[in-house]
Amino acid sequence: MNLQAFNPNPDTTKQLEEQVYKVLQTIGEDPHRSGLEKTPHRVGEALQFLTKGYQEDPEAILRSALFEEDYRQMVVVKDIDFYSLCEHHMLPFFGKAHVAYIPNGKITGLSKIARVVDVFARRLQVQERMTTQIKDCIQNTLNPLGVMVVIEAEHLCMQMRGVQKPHSLTTTSDFTGAFTHLETRNEFLRLIKG
Repeated sequence: MNLQAFNPNPDTTKQLEEQVYKVLQTIGEDPHRSGLEKTPHRVGEALQFLTKGYQEDPEAILRSALFEEDYRQMVVVKDIDFYSLCEHHMLPFFGKAHVAYIPNGKITGLSKIARVVDVFARRLQVQERMTTQIKDCIQNTLNPLGVMVVIEAEHLCMQMRGVQKPHSLTTTSDFTGAFTHLETRNEFLRLIKG
């Protein structure tokens, strides 16, 4: 597994530490007890990692491995694991993204598709917007004959609080170009369910 190096910003970590310290006090905890002494620092670094997508350019990622290729059939990258934070409660949602595009003279490295998913997932998000952002990024950068994105996710804001429905799954999809044809969409759906 190729893990991207991440170096949190010390100034940002310090600012977040101060806020997390106040949150711990506000909920009635003692930030000085042994189990919590380093928690503000850890949360400060974790939040930077979980939102590092704001500092990354997904189109530049796709362009970094762009190749001329006369291939005009569907390219599918399925079961891309992702983890994100719901912008409404800052609780995790996670699942799998499935992405397809039909090249129009240009292809990109397959790992770049997964990295684009990560860039948009590593922001405060809603699943619907994330689906469209991935689709738009690929469409705008590669100018393919069509793009389709399907995301299936579990949302802890629905499972741990609120309606409290464990194991509920949310599916979103968005598509362009050739995927507006039912036959093409159905081929993609068969491939990801296979």
